[in-house]
Amino acid sequence: MAQGTPVKHRKKTKSVLKNIRQAESRAAINRMNRTRVRGVMRRMRTALSAANIAEAEKLAPATFSELDKAIRKRTLSENTANRYKSRLTLALNTLKASKAKG
Repeated sequence: MAQGTPVKHRKKTKSVLKNIRQAESRAAINRMNRTRVRGVMRRMRTALSAANIAEAEKLAPATFSELDKAIRKRTLSENTANRYKSRLTLALNTLKASKAKG
């Protein structure tokens, strides 16, 4: 917004106040879902970077399930979640292949 541009305020009618309450509760739910997904992804990435294949394989189904839940709850878009799953799977498979070689 340009500096000095007036901000349009809505009157504090009942419907506006209800809309504000709904927005706040939805934001809290979205934040909670996003935090849960990030935590699971962080644990998975930590296991992959530590080259802990057993731990990563154990975390993979839970991580993918959490990403699918985020899609259903519309916290993440489908393409974004699928990209995360693809990259995590690729990293896990690369780690398995390198362990099998060496």
